[in-house]
Amino acid sequence: MTSSLFIILGLICASAFFTISEIAFAASRKLKLQQLAEDGNQNASKIIALKQHPGHFFTVVTIGLNAVAILGGIVGESALTPYFSEFLSLWLPPASTVLEHTSSVLSFVAVTALFVLFADLLPKQLAMMMPEPIALKIVRPMVLCLRLFKPLVWIFNGLASGLLRIFNLHQPHKDEVTPDDVYAMVSAGAQSGALGKQEHQLIENVFELDTKTVPSAMTTRDSIIYFDRHDDPERIKEIIAEHPHSKFMVCDGTIDQVLGVVDTKDILLRIIQQRDVALCGEALLKTPLMIPDTLTLSETLDSFNASRQDFAVVLNEYALVVGIITLNDVMTTLMGDLVSPYHQEEQIVQRDDNSWLVDGAAPIDDVMRALDIAEFPDAENYETIAGFMMYVLRKIPKRTDSVTYSGFKFEVVDIDNYKIDQLLVTKTPAPLPAAEE
Repeated sequence: MTSSLFIILGLICASAFFTISEIAFAASRKLKLQQLAEDGNQNASKIIALKQHPGHFFTVVTIGLNAVAILGGIVGESALTPYFSEFLSLWLPPASTVLEHTSSVLSFVAVTALFVLFADLLPKQLAMMMPEPIALKIVRPMVLCLRLFKPLVWIFNGLASGLLRIFNLHQPHKDEVTPDDVYAMVSAGAQSGALGKQEHQLIENVFELDTKTVPSAMTTRDSIIYFDRHDDPERIKEIIAEHPHSKFMVCDGTIDQVLGVVDTKDILLRIIQQRDVALCGEALLKTPLMIPDTLTLSETLDSFNASRQDFAVVLNEYALVVGIITLNDVMTTLMGDLVSPYHQEEQIVQRDDNSWLVDGAAPIDDVMRALDIAEFPDAENYETIAGFMMYVLRKIPKRTDSVTYSGFKFEVVDIDNYKIDQLLVTKTPAPLPAAEE
């Protein structure tokens, strides 16, 4: 009987080993293991190699757990039944059927409880708390088990793969890290405090560069200040003094007839040297970068990098100028409030706890953050809050037109030549329950 108890103890230890190995292997983080491997930890390298082909590992774990469970069921009842029989014989008649059945049931319950507690629950919790340290400790014994059970692994894997092929379910697993995975990890880091609020916002903005298009960051057509090729020097100086931009478009009569781009510092240098600053010639003009309005901000950065320029003219499908965008515009979108803390305040001004004045050109993402709105309907169809109003109303809005969405009322309060200049956003009161009404 004593030998049976030692066998039960050994089976519990074996089951605990396979359980803790399975959970620690699955829960260990690949990035953490890669860092350890780069520092020279050979066990970490072995775990990474096993993770690349985990099928053999889990086959060994499955064989081990099932074998231990079967042996435990066979040995368990006979191991503890005599002890329970001796104890219960103090109250039940010796050698009776009731005593025999009761002892067997109690033995089964006791062995099951020991396996559940010490071979399953405790190992799993330990493995979840310290996956990488435990995985580093058990990898060498598991490699040995892989070698010992190699024939069985080959047989069972072959049978399983054959059955999957019969049902056309055999597809290789691709261990790829997607942007959603990184975004989820960053969000978890922000919630746990590992990432600061600004760091979290910066990483979110990086991913938004692939979804935001040029119109979300460009200077729109009606706000562009440009030179006409026939402007005299006094007019050029006046424009530069009133609008001190670093670069200006030079057009021939209309904004859609773009001749080039001129750098303000080149004009100022000519003024200092008392040289001619007329724009009729081509001495001052540079060929502008032309990009379509369908590009994402990430693609715009690539265009700037390829052309070695930081200023681009944005054209629509009819080759009409719809705006201009600079490298600074893209970086401001990327860095957000880190470099432009007052940018949002200029377009979204909170009047009190329940109302905001919002510029019609405010990007929809900024409005979502300011009002804590999860999403706007069909947001891929517009870039600004003015676009949202036009999309929902299905017309050119006029003053006092309003839309109620997500607990807010968006009302047009100012129109400038058919353009929504300003909106008043107010919280709408929550509907009262029927009994209160």
